[in-house]
Amino acid sequence: MFTGLSAFPLTPLRDDRLDLDAFGRIVAMLAESGVDSVTALGSTGSYAYLDRDERQRVVGAAVEAAGGTPVIAGIGALRTSHAIAFARDAVDAGARAVLLAPLTYQALTDDDAYGFYADVLEHLPVPLVVYDNPGTTHFTFTDALYGRIAALPGVASIKIPGLPAGVTAEQRVAQLRDVVPEHVTIGISGDAFAARALNGGCDAWYSVIAGTLPAPALRITRAAQAGERDEAEAESARLQPIWDLFAAHGSNRVVAAIAEELGLAHPGSLPLPLRGLGEEGRMRVREALAELDLR
Repeated sequence: MFTGLSAFPLTPLRDDRLDLDAFGRIVAMLAESGVDSVTALGSTGSYAYLDRDERQRVVGAAVEAAGGTPVIAGIGALRTSHAIAFARDAVDAGARAVLLAPLTYQALTDDDAYGFYADVLEHLPVPLVVYDNPGTTHFTFTDALYGRIAALPGVASIKIPGLPAGVTAEQRVAQLRDVVPEHVTIGISGDAFAARALNGGCDAWYSVIAGTLPAPALRITRAAQAGERDEAEAESARLQPIWDLFAAHGSNRVVAAIAEELGLAHPGSLPLPLRGLGEEGRMRVREALAELDLR
């Protein structure tokens, strides 16, 4: 569950209400594709915009649609008590693990973040993935903080953002292994970095694109796992038009547009006030899908 490819699906809305029928079809498609796990309510799943009832319904729908594929559920929240409640609901709904990000409004210190994880883990009967996504949470982990949190009982994996400039994947994994216990897996999240990171020793890919287009993400993952480094890099390079769209518009808006273009979600699938791509951006998405033969 904490190695290989974890697909992060969109949580589609319709008229600003959950579209669980569309969501269930997406998750079933992911399970049938052979991804190693499905992570519901990641940033791609818009967890921060959903209330407690909506989150529990999403996790329940994911578990039902995923069949035997394990479901990891995002439980990020501003308050510790809320994250504990979301975790309880997710476990009751059948999630096999949870994903926790330290959301911020008032800036968090490292001690705040450490205490957040420690307090949630005290109430948690399933493993936890540490979710580092500074672009959305506005909190940045240090390697020392990774080490402190990873040593807590119950932590199974750390989801890191893209690779720093000037550092190879092998070097970055070695840096993290100096502070993270061996039993805690290291997963990459920035999709454009995934082939390099998997080739460089990362155990998992926590993937945005796999939640909508699992086939190319699986090709990258399985090639890297088989030691076919050039094949993994080549498939990632082929997807450069998608990575360019992510860089220009943000992955969430792009995958929503892709899902809408492919008929997986209805127009306006993001939670308001988020607006989808404008016509120029959508045209670029259509062009990329056609160029990559992903329609």
